[in-house]
Amino acid sequence: MTQTSRTVLIVEDEPSLSEALKDKFTREGFHTLVARNGEEGLKMAEEKIPSIILLDIVMPKMDGVTMFKKLKENQDTANIPVIFLTNLSNAEQIAEELGDRNYQYLVKSDWDMKDVVGKVRATMHEKHGVAWTVEE
Repeated sequence: MTQTSRTVLIVEDEPSLSEALKDKFTREGFHTLVARNGEEGLKMAEEKIPSIILLDIVMPKMDGVTMFKKLKENQDTANIPVIFLTNLSNAEQIAEELGDRNYQYLVKSDWDMKDVVGKVRATMHEKHGVAWTVEE
């Protein structure tokens, strides 16, 4: 399976936030996919192989940390960069649990949409060499 260039998978159970992220990334020239929980997100990641995943931590059915670990166990999804989106103040504890794996995190209360887009673009450029034109 091949990776889809400039595809962002948003795994977020809060409908207003997932829709706002989807709208913003679509307007910024990304192909966006949305999943409402970790089980749905894992299945979609395995089928679509997105360029990057925005992953909530606290979700029903399967939390983001469990989904992340399952992604890393699958050779097709192991190298997809992940940016955790969390309300949790204990992000350092999560970092310890995950070890030195390929991820970043943003605390939801500390960013706005342009910050998220900027972080995704920078990560995609670093990991995939994706360049952005002025129009995008």
